[in-house]
Amino acid sequence: MDMVQVTIDGLTVEVPNGSTILTAAEQAGVKIPTLCHHPDQKIKAICRICVVEVEGSRVMQPACAYPVAEGMVINTKTAAVRQTRNTVLELILAHHPQDCLNCERNLNCELQVLAQEAGLREVTLPKTVRGLPIDESSQAVARDPDKCVNCRRCVEVCNDVQGVGVLSSAYRGYETLVTTGFNRSLSEVSCVLCGQCIQACPVGALREVDHTQQVWDALSDPDIHVVVQTAPAVRVALGEDLGFPVGSRVTKKMTAALRRLGFDRVFDTDFTADLTIMEEGTELLTRLKTGGKLPMITSCSPGWIKYMEHYYPDMLDHLSSCKSPQQMFGTLAKTYYPEKVGIDPSKVFVVSVMPCTAKKFEANRPEMNASGYQDVDVVLTTRELAQMIKQAGLNLAALPDEEYDEPLGMSTGAGVIFGATGGVMEAALRTVYELVTGEEMPSLDFKPVRGLEGIKVASVELMIPEAAADGKVAENLTVNVAVAHSLGQAKQLLKRVQDGESIHFIEIMCCPGGCIGGGGQPRPTINEKRQARIDGIYDEDLQMELRKSHENPAVQKLYQEFLECPLSEKSHHLLHTHYTKRSVY
Repeated sequence: MDMVQVTIDGLTVEVPNGSTILTAAEQAGVKIPTLCHHPDQKIKAICRICVVEVEGSRVMQPACAYPVAEGMVINTKTAAVRQTRNTVLELILAHHPQDCLNCERNLNCELQVLAQEAGLREVTLPKTVRGLPIDESSQAVARDPDKCVNCRRCVEVCNDVQGVGVLSSAYRGYETLVTTGFNRSLSEVSCVLCGQCIQACPVGALREVDHTQQVWDALSDPDIHVVVQTAPAVRVALGEDLGFPVGSRVTKKMTAALRRLGFDRVFDTDFTADLTIMEEGTELLTRLKTGGKLPMITSCSPGWIKYMEHYYPDMLDHLSSCKSPQQMFGTLAKTYYPEKVGIDPSKVFVVSVMPCTAKKFEANRPEMNASGYQDVDVVLTTRELAQMIKQAGLNLAALPDEEYDEPLGMSTGAGVIFGATGGVMEAALRTVYELVTGEEMPSLDFKPVRGLEGIKVASVELMIPEAAADGKVAENLTVNVAVAHSLGQAKQLLKRVQDGESIHFIEIMCCPGGCIGGGGQPRPTINEKRQARIDGIYDEDLQMELRKSHENPAVQKLYQEFLECPLSEKSHHLLHTHYTKRSVY
């Protein structure tokens, strides 16, 4: 690799040829402020916060985009550089509402941090806030255009990563605006409500629709029995907003905190993740044996489901009919659970804590009421739970370790790994392989479907005796499986299916990295943090006593006492669903 020497603020460093000034400065231990720059995105050089002086250049250059060259001399903190950056900051702030105390990004806002680090205490330029309306029309994602700093980070993730493309930059100059087509509300376009735009946004222009007050109200009502379920990805991310290192597993501390918030029962979505494997695995085997529609595609990710409904309505019969673990739990919490403990189901209020903003939309789908009630009443994101814990004055680190309540709190490692891309596939294979062959998989750690690679394909050998005719021994069946995360990668995988590639079972997660990278997780979520959370997920799996869904005794008991068997008439009524063809416009 060709290396070049450059001098930054008097310090000479050697960096690969073609590196940007920003990269070289990081190696030299010099911090250059940025706003439009994102470590997982393309170079934009829009905001000009990162300008520096390059000796020999007539004008200042953006450090995020300008390549280094041998012998280059760069100055990052001269009076002229500091004044230019402050002027750029003032221009942005003059166009930005000055209501930090009312903003949910207060103390976690990149623009606020820039102003604080620059020592900018007063904006002397005339205020030019436009007074644009806030869009809270969707059930999950809200937009405040006045707070937008036109960094285009949300545009890139919506278009290039997710391939949905409902956000774009419109108009010019002072009128420039990141908006939807024809400035429609999010409820009027094919937004899948994944919340990746929220993760990309450096300020408070995009956020989840806040439902914390509804939960506080329920917890304050003595006539309501409030239960909570927590998704697997929450346990490895919640700590980030509460002072723990990235990727820390805070499962038992979180359980203790939820009890102190006032929840009557604290349950684990991993329980119904195990249940999902029983239903979905049986459905897959049934399709393989009977010539059903293949490939079968997992249905756990509500953003992915909405994407299919908008963009691939003719392929909806490829989706598993299983509800997501969240919705399976909601149904059981208002049928099996109240029947078992003697509670009026109309008094049960179900709260979900999810890494996902689209789960808010999913909980309000009209078909999610097989229990006779709305299955899940309120969905909180990981960030919203962290806020409630702060509001209650709880010190998570000081709380004792506590277990989930039974019966809906018992789970296996297979349920835990649902939180990472490839986890649903791996959990399904652990069970399907053993149920079909009568033997445990050679290794429960099916690594070909792990990792942050966009599309992963693997094959598994299965023998299905029932497939034999006339008493002949069945031959081994090669089951081809594929995993994709992010909708842009999902689109590529579906193209391969449409072109005739032989795949039997597909897992698709809407968000990069799977649920650990969900739109409701602590910000910022970048690839480095995604990997740390994934590592935490697999660490917890390794420490579980049970690591296969079909070995969960609480799930076995559920079938014995209530559901009879996977795909029974009762389980089909309660645990399965249908989908809706939607227009792109």
